[in-house]
Amino acid sequence: MPVFQLDDHEIAFPPPYLADENGLLAVGGDLSPQRLVEGYKLGIFPWYNPDEPILWWSPDPRFVLYPNEIKISKSMKQILRSDRFQVTFDQDFIGVISGCKEAHRPGQPGTWISDEIIEAYSTLHQKGFIHSVEVWQKNKLVGGLYGGCIGSCFFGESMFSKVSNASKTGFIILVQNLQKHGFELIDCQVHSSHLESLGAKNISREAFLKYIFHSKNKKLEKISWGKSFSGRFYFGN
Repeated sequence: MPVFQLDDHEIAFPPPYLADENGLLAVGGDLSPQRLVEGYKLGIFPWYNPDEPILWWSPDPRFVLYPNEIKISKSMKQILRSDRFQVTFDQDFIGVISGCKEAHRPGQPGTWISDEIIEAYSTLHQKGFIHSVEVWQKNKLVGGLYGGCIGSCFFGESMFSKVSNASKTGFIILVQNLQKHGFELIDCQVHSSHLESLGAKNISREAFLKYIFHSKNKKLEKISWGKSFSGRFYFGN
């Protein structure tokens, strides 16, 4: 399959199913809010190194988590019931994305989160499209994640952890809140053993695109994550 060159001015993407065998669909364009949101609607996301042109991806298979299928181990339940961590929402987006930028990734020489990415996603955060989850320990930010929402789907972007189980705590509590407020799918993009242990799995790109097509038309109640999402949750026995 060819890799398509995007126009710098026209906000349009080729059909996602035309991506190559690695999931690479297109190159170029920009990171304007309009283009990023249009990409989300089509299951397309940017992922590239700072010294590269912008690369746009639509992998097959797609790694996802259904909120009602999350797996929580007994040891994690004990951590979640304790006061080891405190979780907040939309309180320190810059701290979270900066933490993701600085996080060491095994097998990766550096970060894909450039200053350009931070600026673009900060704009989307200010517009209420991108949200952050913060995990604190003794008033220090030790983990978190961020991503965007369309309809009943949450599109995860990146997470970081400076303390063992911090990002896992933030993710689990996020999933519980998303389920409570009617979200039905979490896009995790590509496979990771970390999220697989929590219940994420591969589905075909075709199935994923069908889901987000229907998801984007679902009108969920508009909520303030900072006010409506709970940093604590009871997980039963």
